[in-house]
Amino acid sequence: MSDTSPGPEHAPAIDRLLQIATGFMASKVLLVAASLGLFTELAAGPLRGEELRARLRLHPRSARDFFDTLVALGVLERTNGAYANTPATAQYLVRGKSAYLGGLLEMSDARMYELWGRLDEGLRTGNPQNEIRTGEEGIYATLYDDPDRLDAFQQAMTGLSMRSAHALAEAIDWSAYRTVADIGCAEGTVLIHLLERHPHLRGTGFDLAAVRPSFQRRHEESGLGDRLAFRAGDFFAEPLPQADALVFGHILSNWALPKAKTLLRKAHEALPEGGIVVIYETLIDDERRENVPGLLMSLTMLLETPGGFEYTGADCREWLADAGFRESRVQYLAGPESMVIATK
Repeated sequence: MSDTSPGPEHAPAIDRLLQIATGFMASKVLLVAASLGLFTELAAGPLRGEELRARLRLHPRSARDFFDTLVALGVLERTNGAYANTPATAQYLVRGKSAYLGGLLEMSDARMYELWGRLDEGLRTGNPQNEIRTGEEGIYATLYDDPDRLDAFQQAMTGLSMRSAHALAEAIDWSAYRTVADIGCAEGTVLIHLLERHPHLRGTGFDLAAVRPSFQRRHEESGLGDRLAFRAGDFFAEPLPQADALVFGHILSNWALPKAKTLLRKAHEALPEGGIVVIYETLIDDERRENVPGLLMSLTMLLETPGGFEYTGADCREWLADAGFRESRVQYLAGPESMVIATK
């Protein structure tokens, strides 16, 4: 009888397949840790396993395995039985810190993990798998009608935009512009970073009225005074704010192509000659082979929206030309994100 088992030369390929197949396990461990507030419990210093277990109100059976999995994943440290945050989790996953990314993880745990469990149904039907599936109005109507859920969503968007907000302040020569408006501004993170880095700029955040309280809270914390303002409105129903630069961050991908093109035409109308529109997303690479986060985000849009999708830089440049912009370019921004800049 011949031996048909794979030889050692196949081990890397097998390991890679298994790593992908079981990736949801590691993901869930990190998401649950963030939702439990584990990293926040360790903000004041290391805790022994039993003390940490008691604070999180976990059953004794597998708490140690849970903590040690986080150590093995590189998001906790353990010394002589005491657990501590790593520099990264201390900076980004402790609630209340300005750089907190945990809102995104908490939303992923509470919402996205379940939605992704219905990916097969979404692929078969082409329909969202969120509230729309059960006859409700969808993610935005549901979120904006519930202050607690909206607040969690805003924090998640802040976490998603944090690196790009910092990079955006350095990636463009802002000296040629005096005013900037962020369309769909959420808590205002992008504008705050821009105005802090460039004192000559004045900014307007444009979003639905329900966003105003969280925007104002961040505004007050920033100390930017009258350099920063909020304008309530629906970007499909009303003209966009007039400014030298308009920013769309993670906005166009939420909508079917006709609506995305409508926003670009409205941006062209709102800008002066020489003004710019800046669009940043997890852009898919033009060959659609490399940017895994962009492709996964596009599948997320399937699960969450009736027509949204991620797109390539080449796609976006074509739409911008159709809207009347005279030149555009694609530029890497941060992490998996890039931006498209176009001039009127």
